[in-house]
Amino acid sequence: MYDKGDIVDVTITGIVPYGVFAKVGEYTGLIHISEISDKYVRDITQFAMVGDMVKVVVIEIDEETKQLKLSYKKCDKSKRIKICDMKIGFRTLDDMLPKWIEAKL
Repeated sequence: MYDKGDIVDVTITGIVPYGVFAKVGEYTGLIHISEISDKYVRDITQFAMVGDMVKVVVIEIDEETKQLKLSYKKCDKSKRIKICDMKIGFRTLDDMLPKWIEAKL
């Protein structure tokens, strides 16, 4: 039996575009893509592969179905992997054109 906020070691059992399925004891769980990192996650396989063991935090429990909602990013911020940096904002054509021209020469 697990409680909300528990840190548990889970084994990754499946990867889908929206997250990662995991198993711990008699429970199955999902680490939704939004619970992997605060950054944009382009490819979930950069986070884990089937068979890997990772530490996660239990954020919700359904005792009836033995399912857990899990979070990797809430577990230990110092050990989180950096998935992808995205530059926010844009530059005008006037700013970028000289750089593009110089790169082509």
